Amino acid sequence: MSVDIECVVVGAGVVGLAIARRFAQAGHEVFVTESESDIGTGVSARNSEVIHAGIYYPTGSLKAKLCVQGKAQLYEYCQTRGIPHKQLGKLIVATDASQHTSLESLFAKGRENGVQDLEWFAPQQARHLEPALQCTAAIWSPSTGIIDTHALMLSLQGDGQQSGAQYVFNSPLVSAVKQADHNFALKFGDADRTEITCRWLINAAGLYAPRLARKINGLNAQYIPTEYLCKGSYFSMQGRVPFSHLIYPAPQQAGLGVHLTLDLGGRARFGPDVEWVNHEHYDVDPKRAEAFYDEVRRYWPDLKDNSLVPDYAGIRPKVVGPQDVAHDFVIQSQETHGLIGLVNLFGIESPGLTACLAIADHVYAMNQT
Repeated sequence: MSVDIECVVVGAGVVGLAIARRFAQAGHEVFVTESESDIGTGVSARNSEVIHAGIYYPTGSLKAKLCVQGKAQLYEYCQTRGIPHKQLGKLIVATDASQHTSLESLFAKGRENGVQDLEWFAPQQARHLEPALQCTAAIWSPSTGIIDTHALMLSLQGDGQQSGAQYVFNSPLVSAVKQADHNFALKFGDADRTEITCRWLINAAGLYAPRLARKINGLNAQYIPTEYLCKGSYFSMQGRVPFSHLIYPAPQQAGLGVHLTLDLGGRARFGPDVEWVNHEHYDVDPKRAEAFYDEVRRYWPDLKDNSLVPDYAGIRPKVVGPQDVAHDFVIQSQETHGLIGLVNLFGIESPGLTACLAIADHVYAMNQT
């Protein structure tokens, strides 16, 4: 039986846009639906805008594989499309000897993941790059960079449009029913109460992916993880900082620590921290700066009082809680849940931005078997 649209991608964040582009460029009809009024208003708009190297993730995991693959793809894409970006490099620092063992393990993991350009720095080598830095050892990652995420998303959208993809906003998915012919019947809560059928349904709804999955009739609940909201606040710096590279402390369980990043204009910001919340909100509590000063002064002792101001916050779409070990990306196809043509993407947090093009290739391949 024929369908209205071959592929419907729900969610117009950076991952959804990359997936839509991949399907459209392969010659498929693509319909991108977004509950908000524009692209990239959720997780994709509220992150550090860092191109990660692929160091932190368990060897063999999707995060490790797709980050390393996606990093190479993303740099090439930025260069050919003129997307603003800089390969600044990053120092991951130990601030006392007790962190050396974990830093050494991180160095080894990065090598195992295929990040072959890492270097181990003694304190004087790190200070040669960054004289204001205090550390007892560091990992130098020259392939880490920063990117203009919105420019990337506009480019991905433009590529998709050139290949025929359609984008519809203010159109939340209300329900999806798997039909006897294996196609999906979709209803949307837009002004026209649109109803369409599709062959492939891609759930790339970010924070809302579990909630959306519960609207898919026929999907067994055992394949839908519980969503956990891990908020991270950022503070910006009044005035310039004496750093030209990204500075990361040794990682924490739920995040990568309060790190120093630079935007493409050279402005510094610090964050994100870790705050588990019960509902979505993006207020930045100025009182959280107290902990920021303590964390940042471990590697930059000259940070002055009253120099940090609240900037913005983001929420990591976790599929495990605060007491659990960090989880891999969850990308489910028919092989997992049994529904032909459905792909659910859960827990696409960092390095989702870096990996977006690789994730798109991975999802496309899932639907070609």
